Amino acid sequence: MKTHISVIIPAHNEEKYIGRCIRSIKKASSRFKGNVEMIVVCNRCTDRTEEIAKSLGARVLSNEDRCIAKVRNTGIAAAKGIIIVTIDADNRMTSGTLNEIYTLMKSKRFIGGGAPIRFERYSFPLWCNDILCRVSFAVTGLYSGIFWAKKETFDAIGGFVDKKAMEDVATAKLLKEYGKKKGKKYTTLKKNVLINSTRKYDDMGDWLYFKLMVQNIGTFIRAAFGDTSGTDKLLDELFYDYNDKH
Repeated sequence: MKTHISVIIPAHNEEKYIGRCIRSIKKASSRFKGNVEMIVVCNRCTDRTEEIAKSLGARVLSNEDRCIAKVRNTGIAAAKGIIIVTIDADNRMTSGTLNEIYTLMKSKRFIGGGAPIRFERYSFPLWCNDILCRVSFAVTGLYSGIFWAKKETFDAIGGFVDKKAMEDVATAKLLKEYGKKKGKKYTTLKKNVLINSTRKYDDMGDWLYFKLMVQNIGTFIRAAFGDTSGTDKLLDELFYDYNDKH
């Protein structure tokens, strides 16, 4: 039986969130006439992520790399779907997402795309973050959040760019450039959005990323000149090890 869409979900100790993510995909799948597979790539999981994912009908793979690009690429390599869709385990998609992606791909005008990002709750600093996201997406056209493109397209560009941070921007840029060669556009969903988790803001305050930029200005300057040891440590704390402590 043909698989039309494979949804790839990288997950590191996501037992608190994986269920709601998968349920959002299943809801979107119920509105889509084709066949959908869900692939959860468990990355160094020591909690119930795998158990929950399997109980909700997902296929589960394992990856031990401390690099989300490699985690996503593990899922893409194993996917059976014609179209690949990626979403992080703590986020959710809206109910028409898969239908809209398939319709856009079927038009043959687009190489792939991303999705607008909306937070699951709002405050003044989160509205500031939201506006920054909207402006940066509009200026660069490098939409991310949910990624979607044909599997053959991801294979052609070598999958997600192997970077510890900003791999989403680098991958969007690659997809956009590859699309130009094929006479196709890189775009974003118009009717559906990514519902972005606010858990880090809930834990560390809504001004989190603004504070980090101010507090770590020296670290970012050193990284610009080639010393990434400080940023690597920061990334581990905020992303690769965050779920172990929360």
